[in-house]
Amino acid sequence: MKTEPLKLLSRNLNEEVLVKLKDGRTCRGKLERCDNYMNLILTDAEEVDDSESNAAVKYGKVLIRGNNILWITLTRR
Repeated sequence: MKTEPLKLLSRNLNEEVLVKLKDGRTCRGKLERCDNYMNLILTDAEEVDDSESNAAVKYGKVLIRGNNILWITLTRR
């Protein structure tokens, strides 16, 4: 049962995700990789302003450590 979130992420590689971080920021990007610690690599990553859903800062490719993540949402456009 513990591996269900990891299986879900693995099945959705190359799909867009929304990631809420513990410091309050929200990032959106294409999920390139994830590991057993839920570290994520996102491509075309951008920080999103929660109030408007507009990109505030564009980062490109980023690594997000799993211990900084509050939640992850799969987005469909």
